[in-house]
Order: sequence, then structure tokens, then C-alpha cells
Amino acid sequence: QVQLVESGGGLVQAGGSLRLSCVASGRAFSGNMGWFRRAPGKEREFAGGISRDGAKQSYADSVKGRFTISRDNAKNTVYLQMNGLKPEDTAVYYCAASSYSTNFVYIDSDYYDTWGQGTQVTVSS
Repeated sequence: QVQLVESGGGLVQAGGSLRLSCVASGRAFSGNMGWFRRAPGKEREFAGGISRDGAKQSYADSVKGRFTISRDNAKNTVYLQMNGLKPEDTAVYYCAASSYSTNFVYIDSDYYDTWGQGTQVTVSS
């Protein structure tokens, strides 16, 4: 069983940057990983995902060009670098792990079976 712990959230002004980290413990950190977010009053949505070897990434259109997902399998850690933050990026960000270990990137949350507790990101205007 994988356990995920996110960190790095906080309050930042518009245009600023944050880097979220997600450390996995438990079984081997070899599956596909993703970051999702839930803004106040909205459904949870996909933000970014990465394949098992880190070679492929995919992003939501709303964050493309501003967010970068990466992973360090030796450290069992996945990152989300967020630049050019906007007030509409305000949300709780969740790290997710998939049992699938492929060279694809999964956008659908149904492919992820383990979730972290979330970390709050607040962007002020």
C-alpha cells in the first residue's frame, strides 16, 4: 500500500511560484503519478500527470506552459513546479498514484487509486 504526503503549498501573490512535493512510502514507487486540484465550489480536476519513467507528461490546458511535473524515482518523490500563478489556481492540490505502470499519462482520476491528503495553494491578486 502506497502512502502519499504532499507539501509545499501556501499563500503567494499572483505571478509568483511554488513547488509542490509528494513523497511516496510503502510499495515500490513505480506507477504513473498525477496532480489534481479542487477549487472552492468546483469539481476535482486534473492538473498534470507523468509516466512511470518520467519521459511523458501531460497537462490541463489551464496550466500548460506554467506548470511542470517531474519525478525522482530514487527519492520516491513527484514534484509540481508552478510558475506564473493566477488567482484561479487557488485550490487544494492532491497527489495521486496509479497501480498502472506504463509509458502513458492518465488524465482520468479513475486510473489513480491512492491519494494524498492535499495541500492548500492560495494565490492572491
